[in-house]
Amino acid sequence: MSTIYRDTVKPEWVDYNGHLRDAFYMLIYSLTTDAFMDRIGLDDAGRRARRRTLEAHISYLREIKEGAAVRVEARVVAHDRKRIHLYLEMFEGDAADPVSACEQMMHIDTSGTPKAASFDEDIAAPA
Repeated sequence: MSTIYRDTVKPEWVDYNGHLRDAFYMLIYSLTTDAFMDRIGLDDAGRRARRRTLEAHISYLREIKEGAAVRVEARVVAHDRKRIHLYLEMFEGDAADPVSACEQMMHIDTSGTPKAASFDEDIAAPA
């Protein structure tokens, strides 16, 4: 796994207890996915033009608080011409145990009825 994204839990992302709200775990994972796609040659303009989206499943393992540094590591579990199965783990600071995990199935064509679509030739094979 390699670190793809780093951030800090912002005040507007927390609930009344100072814990990261569940929706903002997905925001962090979404920003991580953007960074991952940038690395494989599918930048923002390309994503918009090609109308791709994904499926995501999140596991909340423990809470993190406002101001905590977070990092997200990514690993490609599998890929073919139409899909990337991406596994992400979120960590607090330099801790070894994750606070959350997320699996994503990427690359669904949303231009009509959602379905898997082959990657265009200009997109790098994920490592």
